[in-house]
Amino acid sequence: MKQPHFPGTRASQQGIALVVVLILLLVMTLLGIASLRGTLVEERMSAATYDRGLGFQAAEAALREAEALVATNPTFPTGGCSLGLCPLRTNLNTGDLPRWEDPATPWRTVLADLDVDSDGDGTDVVSNPQFIVEAMGPAPNWVGCDRQKPMVSVCMSPKFRVTARSNEADRASVILQSSVSTL
Repeated sequence: MKQPHFPGTRASQQGIALVVVLILLLVMTLLGIASLRGTLVEERMSAATYDRGLGFQAAEAALREAEALVATNPTFPTGGCSLGLCPLRTNLNTGDLPRWEDPATPWRTVLADLDVDSDGDGTDVVSNPQFIVEAMGPAPNWVGCDRQKPMVSVCMSPKFRVTARSNEADRASVILQSSVSTL
């Protein structure tokens, strides 16, 4: 005689619970791996942001030192660039590189103290920020002053382009520029 079949008894189970648990375990593993990968990407992004901030601070310190140098009315060389000071270019060819892109341009290294080390281990110090100052010639101090008749005596003043960079090996590279005039 045949035994009656009741659902949920041992005889009716075919191992489907094992398959379901294995699938759920696989899904949970994939979710865990995806979240770890996201965490690693976020960590790299925050490290790059921190590194860029250090480079920006170093380049800004070089920019401020160069602007202070311009305020002292330094003597510019008559030939090529020397010690970060570049005279006015009189014969600019279309193929000439801007001075900040030209590898032959001598940059001046900053003398400021740039100890930005936050944890005391000496690894966060960004060294060797540099700058160049280019004479750009006389330019109007406000729009249209050079078209006035008669021209106001304080209308024109010498203009300078200051370019600062921080480009340590294996660090973020930052270039900043400003225009400065002296009266």
